[in-house]
Amino acid sequence: MKINQQRFSYREDANVPAFPDEGPISVMDATCGLCAKAASWIAHNDRTGDFKIVPLQSDLGEALARHYGVDPTNPSTWLYLEAGSAYTSLDALTRVGSRLGGIWKLLITLRILPSPLQDALYSLVARNRYKLWGRTDLCSLPDPEVQERINIWTVH
Repeated sequence: MKINQQRFSYREDANVPAFPDEGPISVMDATCGLCAKAASWIAHNDRTGDFKIVPLQSDLGEALARHYGVDPTNPSTWLYLEAGSAYTSLDALTRVGSRLGGIWKLLITLRILPSPLQDALYSLVARNRYKLWGRTDLCSLPDPEVQERINIWTVH
């Protein structure tokens, strides 16, 4: 699902703190085991080093989620910003895959599924992610490639 907002609209929102927004940004749950795996996947496959990872539980993560009308306490929340536009659900995943390139571009094939089915599939996984992948602390992962991408964000 693409969120219909003007590009870079968060820059005009007084509730969103200013931040370095060049490059793609993934806002994800910092307590989710699946999200930690996704952060590692992004960090290890981003050959250009452009991706930034923002914990949803940070002031910035919460502000961006609210700006785009996404509930920061909802377990299905994942927000992906690219060139100032925001995406969620499998739409975000396919865009990350396209951006990473290589074999990951194949994720774009998920777009053949109708949007309601994409959203339902994503929601099913998101609702059960703590049960299936457990909880972790994204910000304390020992992976230096992940830490490099989140060390500028503050979690409260």
